[in-house]
Amino acid sequence: MTSTNWAGNLNYAAASFHRPQSVDELSEVVAAAPLARALGSRHSFNHIADTTGAHISLERMPAELTIDQAARTVTVNAGARYGEFAERLDAAGFAVHNLASLPHISVAGAIATGTHGSGDSNPSLAAAVAGVEMVKADGTLVVMRRGEPDFDGVVVALGMLGILTRISLDIVPAFKVRQDVYENLAWSSLADNFDAITSSAYSVSLFTHWGDEGITQAWRKSRVDAAADLDDRFFGATRAKREMHPLPDVSAENTTQQLGVAGPWWDRLPHFRLGFTPSNGEELQSEYLMPRRHALAAVEAIRGIAARLRPHLFVSELRTMAADDLWLSPALHEDCAGIHFTWRQHIPEVSALLPLVDAALAPFDARPHWGKVFETDRDRLAELYPKLPVFRDLAARMDPDAVFRNDFVDRWIGR
Repeated sequence: MTSTNWAGNLNYAAASFHRPQSVDELSEVVAAAPLARALGSRHSFNHIADTTGAHISLERMPAELTIDQAARTVTVNAGARYGEFAERLDAAGFAVHNLASLPHISVAGAIATGTHGSGDSNPSLAAAVAGVEMVKADGTLVVMRRGEPDFDGVVVALGMLGILTRISLDIVPAFKVRQDVYENLAWSSLADNFDAITSSAYSVSLFTHWGDEGITQAWRKSRVDAAADLDDRFFGATRAKREMHPLPDVSAENTTQQLGVAGPWWDRLPHFRLGFTPSNGEELQSEYLMPRRHALAAVEAIRGIAARLRPHLFVSELRTMAADDLWLSPALHEDCAGIHFTWRQHIPEVSALLPLVDAALAPFDARPHWGKVFETDRDRLAELYPKLPVFRDLAARMDPDAVFRNDFVDRWIGR
């Protein structure tokens, strides 16, 4: 039985643990459970995946990769990790539009929490979902497809509506990417050129420790088939001459290949390689997405409290992403900028800082990532999600006995 999350900062309270090997077996487990939650790659840092009932892992469900070239979709088993099917998809000539920084995460968990990669034109991973199959609380199997009523509420659903079994994702022709890292981008350059910087490549990630040095590393992931400015200078930053890890003085052996060497999308869009554990897990993470028009003001707000944050912080990452229409997505109806915090596992200190961070970002309509630690005012959170009442009604219809609820969703979503 898996009793802790990946980071080890919390213990799960599940009374039982199940690894069904078929949809029929999964249906039997769910129908018999008074409370149940799916447990994916355990990469959430809060209790979103917890339950006092049955924990259900999909890791033993049959693997699937079915490509529908006419519909331009691929259907995979919901428990699949992106890195497990991406290479096979590439071999067939296709790709998904984007990946998160870790290829280790499960598809179902990523879409349920609105997880994303980076890129001005790239929406969240959940935006690629074209259809889902799930087991409801009574054990029945339902299939829902994009365009059907309530579909936009089903995708980013925090695990509240059922246990996903199969997911269909939009696909695009396979492409190659080169990754170039630049060092020491000044705050003034970021302020003067934010749009040009974030649009300079297919995916751009900016790492900072919030010191006077500004952006310590800018990671540009450029499609090889698209023109890009790849000079040795990048708005005053200089091209790195060696492979880099986002953390100083940490070996780059587990990061995806850099120095402009072209490679397949699945081996460049993530920051870390599937074959390596990206860290020892002893960390915490927070992230806030705000409308990109507020990005620079939000950065300045965090800089204003940085002295209090830095002793407890490994690194921060700034990214951008395109809007989507999913009811509980942090990028709902707004092109966004995200500020990500990878904290040291100083649990009491970080917990005390979370209200400070939230208050600093509140004026910019910042929505927290559902799978990471946050302390956002519940009333303000409700204001940021105008479809929340409609989602509550959907959850009540699909799970009238509250089988898939837990303390986390009761606190932040309500009934």
